[in-house]
Amino acid sequence: MPSNAQLLQLAIATPLGAALIIALGLPKRFAIKLAAAAFALPLALALWLWAQFPAEGAQHYHFLSSFDTGLARFGITLKLGLNGIALPMFLLAAIVGFAAGLYALRSQAERLKLYLTLLLIMHGGLLGVFASVDIFFFYFFHELALIPTFIMVGIWGGRDRNYAAMKMTIYLTVGAMLSLIGLIALYVKSGANTFDLIELKRAIAEEGIRGTTQNYIFGLLMFGFGILVSLWPLHTWAPLGYGAAPSSAAMLHAGVLKKFGLYGLIQIALPLLPEGAAHWAWKLALLAAVGNVLIIGLVTMAQRDLKQMLGYSSVMHMGYCFLGIAALSTIGIGGVVLLMVAHGLSVALLFLLATCIHHRTHTFDMSEMGGLAQKTPVLAAFFVAATMASIGLPGFANFWGELTVFVALWQFSPALTAVAVAGVVISAIYGLRAAARVFFGPPTEALQRVTAQHPPADLGWGERVPALVLLAALLFFGFYPKALSLPVDQALNPPAPLAATAPVTFQR
Repeated sequence: MPSNAQLLQLAIATPLGAALIIALGLPKRFAIKLAAAAFALPLALALWLWAQFPAEGAQHYHFLSSFDTGLARFGITLKLGLNGIALPMFLLAAIVGFAAGLYALRSQAERLKLYLTLLLIMHGGLLGVFASVDIFFFYFFHELALIPTFIMVGIWGGRDRNYAAMKMTIYLTVGAMLSLIGLIALYVKSGANTFDLIELKRAIAEEGIRGTTQNYIFGLLMFGFGILVSLWPLHTWAPLGYGAAPSSAAMLHAGVLKKFGLYGLIQIALPLLPEGAAHWAWKLALLAAVGNVLIIGLVTMAQRDLKQMLGYSSVMHMGYCFLGIAALSTIGIGGVVLLMVAHGLSVALLFLLATCIHHRTHTFDMSEMGGLAQKTPVLAAFFVAATMASIGLPGFANFWGELTVFVALWQFSPALTAVAVAGVVISAIYGLRAAARVFFGPPTEALQRVTAQHPPADLGWGERVPALVLLAALLFFGFYPKALSLPVDQALNPPAPLAATAPVTFQR
């Protein structure tokens, strides 16, 4: 039987290999079957690795393997592994990738083979991001996953797709360049002569980086990663891009790829640059609380387009993650990881359901909807459940992420905690109002004209299965959060002898 390290390699290689085979001219009927297997196998392997992950020692990387890339003299080696922070994110990428892939297979998109090829590349890149121990390949896999997004928006996107693709390209390229400069600076100033994160941590723990230099490098990483995550006011690409993106691409980007920057801050910037993090903490917290949570929350309330509302909502909820990071505590960072997983699942589900609604109403304008629950009760039930999860209702995974972030934030600043809690009220208003406008009350005249010609059918199994996968994961982690929180807690708060040698220890 292959080792767990080999299974980790296989999970990443499967979608990339399938994309290559399809691109070489595999007939369409075989391409669809191969793509289905390539989306399913990484999920099965991720679940196996999650079950095999050791109960102790989550602060260390497990399932390690490395490959000589011919760039060893530059300190670049393809090194793969999972620790307690990477494991939940790898599992998130596998779950959302599987759901997005299933939905893409029944989408009947034009040029379906190209669509599946790009989606598989995106999926493989995302898995590679969270399994990379070498930060060069951490960055490389992100770029590999990002490029298909631009192409898919430009070819299969909706309204204003060309403008959306161009704006996404400009913003995300700038963010990626700032991040790259910060990572290279980290490599140079560490003196480790390697991009291996394990060796970087060891070198910086021994030699250290001066406080002023830490401030500059952390600032580069904070704003570079922040653009990629949609930190206010550098967020405007996100709602436009998600509004134009085809459903599966929006599911993967908003649900998983957007977490790259937050993951980079937690896995790289915070432990290696603790003084820089302390210097920028209040600035980051103010941008997130006032900008992402309050201002964007109010903007979200004003939206009438369903997909735009979901895009702005995603930007708003990233504010909670930035606030958890700014709190600089173990419980805050742990809450951010939980919230990243929960938000990834819920926003992917909402984007999927938004497209299902569009297929039945032929519009995203919520003022032209109403009463859809009478004809599509299953769709209504899924949408209400996904909305409740996004708001943070107990029983869903989002509740635990938001709760732990709020607890950590209270220790950091009660005033900012009040702003964050106000954001929950705002999200409840726009979320519940959207559900009411789409599914309840009398149908509008515009909708009656559409449904008279095309009576809406409820969700078919091709739509129900990916939605069920995402909803089941939200409920499972909602009722059993320890499945995620235990390895995260061990990774952030290792036993005392190990913590003494770490570059930084977060306090509860």
